[in-house]
Amino acid sequence: MDAARRIIVALDVDTVDAAEAVVARLGDAGQAYKIGLELLTAAGPALAARLAGEGKDVFLDLKLFEIPTSVAGAVRAAGRLGATMVTVHAMAGTRIMEAAVRAAADFPRLRVIALTVVTSLTDADLADVGVRATTAEQVPRLARLAQRAGCHGVVASPQEAATLRAHLGPGMLIVTPGVRLRAELAGQASTEHARPADPVAALRAGATHIVIGRSLTRSPDPAAVLAALSEELTL
Repeated sequence: MDAARRIIVALDVDTVDAAEAVVARLGDAGQAYKIGLELLTAAGPALAARLAGEGKDVFLDLKLFEIPTSVAGAVRAAGRLGATMVTVHAMAGTRIMEAAVRAAADFPRLRVIALTVVTSLTDADLADVGVRATTAEQVPRLARLAQRAGCHGVVASPQEAATLRAHLGPGMLIVTPGVRLRAELAGQASTEHARPADPVAALRAGATHIVIGRSLTRSPDPAAVLAALSEELTL
């Protein structure tokens, strides 16, 4: 797998102009982008379609959790845009994940990625909604459910990558948000994710893809940082 496409740049901005500025600054170094609900709602689907048309990988982080028919329709819409990944909540259950996988089958490059436990959640947050399991218990449980439903991969925190790789075997994609550049690990920046890690550690633990957002896009020279990170991942 091309190292540059294993690094997904999160376009965590609220306007198309801001997103375009990030893409322009990264240039050829940026080969994969995540578009979440905020940007998609603010800017519409045109940016995703344009990036896909330029050969970029587009990860639509929609976190779908709806009735099967609606989820299938959203997945087909993602496929028509040229997306390469789309997320569905594993907590939505088997029927909904299976509907997503069936809808994606018409688009050979589209992969359905199941969200296990949102990376901002802690054990206490799960308890608040009546889930007695810890995140360490709930994540592999949902990941196995997603695998049985035919999903192509899962989203989980970097700390869970090694455990998930052991549970799921070599074929499943593991996409890890909450990744921080090592300077941040020294306390120079904060994160919204409760279970973060650095890029190389996440990949060595078993992740296939890492998602990096503001820590990269707000750096003085994001293209150089991304190119250096891609090179490091090939070593």
